[in-house]
Amino acid sequence: MANQNNSSNQLLVPGAAQAIDQMKYEIASEFGVNLGGETTSRANGSVGGEITKRLVSFAQQNMGGQGVQ
Repeated sequence: MANQNNSSNQLLVPGAAQAIDQMKYEIASEFGVNLGGETTSRANGSVGGEITKRLVSFAQQNMGGQGVQ
């Protein structure tokens, strides 16, 4: 079966991927995690979870308490 990526995820901000990647490695360093295939899913997942928490926090701060309409 051919691997087809039907994802609709598109970067809206140029350079966002690079910034997210940098954040990933900073968080991994803070957590003492060496990212990659030799690391457990739990350790790698903890980095992804922290990225999500920080992005949500960042969005909430920048929305200034505005609700989604």
